[in-house]
Amino acid sequence: MRGLYLLSVWLHILAASVWIGGIVFLSLVLVPVSRNPDYRSVASSIIQGTGTRFRMVAWICLSVLILSGGFNLYFRGLSLAGFFRGLLGQGSFGTLLTIKLLLVSIILSISALHDFLIGPRAMRLWQADPASPEALRLRRLASLIGRINLILALLVVALGITLVRGWL
Repeated sequence: MRGLYLLSVWLHILAASVWIGGIVFLSLVLVPVSRNPDYRSVASSIIQGTGTRFRMVAWICLSVLILSGGFNLYFRGLSLAGFFRGLLGQGSFGTLLTIKLLLVSIILSISALHDFLIGPRAMRLWQADPASPEALRLRRLASLIGRINLILALLVVALGITLVRGWL
């Protein structure tokens, strides 16, 4: 049983690393490079291709995180029945876990909004008319959502570390 738990933790850490690493790469490398005037003619195609590919990777990672997170809680003794009885919010572990799961819910919601609504619409408008005010507004909004997602993901990692290692 311990081997299965360790595999679940490993998958959880790996999925978080790939997902967060991808967000960091897009935010700090790809998007800034795409703003270079030398790449203006191909920027929207590169962003669209990379974004579409990363979207698939990201949702696989998020799915692995949800599944492995559930297994990790089970292996640590938290049952689904206990979750629904309200044991989740009791004590510091339960409170931190509740906050972590709330942040994960927010991340999933805004990821879906970004990946399936705002991002694709911003991309269509950008490719049709790069200077359109609506395209610029939606691109800024998509970028803001991406940054918020990154901050929330880093908070979730911090909470995960705190749950396992404690405050001090």
